[in-house]
Amino acid sequence: MKRLENKIAVITGGADGLGRAAAIMFCAEGAKVMIWDMNEEKGEQTVSEIKADGGEAFFAKVNTASYTEVDAATQAAIAQFGRIDILINNAGITRDASIKKMTPELWQQVIDVNLTGVFNCAKCVSAGMVEKGYGRIVNTSSVVALYGNFGQTNYVATKAGVIGITKTLARELGRKGVTVNAVAPGFIATEMVKKMPENVLKAMEEKVPLGRLGAPEEIASTYLFLASDEAAYINGATISVDGGITI
Repeated sequence: MKRLENKIAVITGGADGLGRAAAIMFCAEGAKVMIWDMNEEKGEQTVSEIKADGGEAFFAKVNTASYTEVDAATQAAIAQFGRIDILINNAGITRDASIKKMTPELWQQVIDVNLTGVFNCAKCVSAGMVEKGYGRIVNTSSVVALYGNFGQTNYVATKAGVIGITKTLARELGRKGVTVNAVAPGFIATEMVKKMPENVLKAMEEKVPLGRLGAPEEIASTYLFLASDEAAYINGATISVDGGITI
């Protein structure tokens, strides 16, 4: 039996990068996946690839920073599938600048997506999970939440906040059958990262005890584990998947 057989999963930011890898992996493990993303072209492309491989995936254009849009998308998913079993809060953006150059707009944009978006999705989706007495919520943090990073005050603040949200929701929802955990990725070789200059990539690799960047699938497999029944007794944890960079 597949690990997510007949499970209904929502993956935010699932059109590209880590979310795309997770969507493909979840469908291969038997889940029906709803991708919520703003990139309609890449979202539909990912869905098409999954369907070509025999999986079930659907795309909805959703701005997770908007509570109204998230609530509507949640109700639509429940109307279509009857429930949502798994929520992967993967959507996120960066707007990097030093504190001297960071504008209130740059700060707010990242807060809206990376932090408020997690709240919006968790609030809307968890209600149905509690009603059914079962759910898995996985939030995406980052290793920079654990040690900070130059030029990322906004991003680091959100990713540290995600860890706090995770711990709090784990306490609130655990007794109701819903586990809440976080994953903190390190340097991952997404398509965007791989376009960086060779010397920058080399410097990143040298910081990692394993001597290489991670693959998106290595993050996706951690999402998969936490979303599966194998992780039924893991609640409130933050798992670093970083090749040892936080040692």
